[in-house]
Amino acid sequence: MTVDHAQPAAGAGDAPVDVSQIPVVILCGGQGTRIREASEKLPKPMIAIGDKPIVWHIMKTYYEHGFRRFVLCLGYKSDVIKSYFLDRKRLSADVVLRPGQEPEFLGGDKTEEDWEITLVETGLDAGTGGRVKLVAKYLDAPWFMLTYGDGIGDVDITAEVNHAVRMDKMACVTGVHPASRYGEMHVDDKGEMVVEFNEKPTLATGWVSGGFFMMKREFVDTYLADIADEDMMEKKPLQQVSRDGELAVYEHEGFWMGMDTFRDWKELNGLWDDDKAPWKIWKD
Repeated sequence: MTVDHAQPAAGAGDAPVDVSQIPVVILCGGQGTRIREASEKLPKPMIAIGDKPIVWHIMKTYYEHGFRRFVLCLGYKSDVIKSYFLDRKRLSADVVLRPGQEPEFLGGDKTEEDWEITLVETGLDAGTGGRVKLVAKYLDAPWFMLTYGDGIGDVDITAEVNHAVRMDKMACVTGVHPASRYGEMHVDDKGEMVVEFNEKPTLATGWVSGGFFMMKREFVDTYLADIADEDMMEKKPLQQVSRDGELAVYEHEGFWMGMDTFRDWKELNGLWDDDKAPWKIWKD
């Protein structure tokens, strides 16, 4: 499949639909048990890259492509996520306290984005499919975006929107090449000699889901209506929409990484600290 990519960080005007009105659903309910070394007290989407939680980085990526509305599906330690967004500006400001008056907040986070955030309690035990079903009442546009609170990349979301609208299927998923965690060897035709050895991780040749979806609102009523709250979207719903010939793919050849382990967290922070983070498509 060949895709004409738009420029990264393109605005809503470059898309065939008004993306500022399209809700971006982010699955933030998981516990992240394999990354407890990074933090035992935070829900996974709140684990920081640099001085901001990974969910902020994900939202900022969509924001740079013109999206303004976000629906966060909360579960484990939902109060931590709520507190972050409620207190972000207040806690970074100077505070003047006067007798008998409300506190006055001066300064604070001057880079606060003009985004609309809906924080939805979807329970501790809900599956990914169940969480999307539980936020259905907030999906009030013909399309919605969907992603996970722990995967990040330099995905050209504007180009994905263009592609999904052009394909006009029920859903579109971003396909990515996962990075290998092991040294890669190229062996000669006889299987006797190593002709090339790459120490750094390389991209695998196959495709996996990168978790950046664009879906029609009808997807919820057609494929999620009969599932239980604990059901996973990656099982019956996505398998069925694929069998129905209604799941398109947008191929992303660039950077993508899921923050699944402590090692992933260290690597993402290393890229950020070295100012080499491919997903940082915005200016400071």
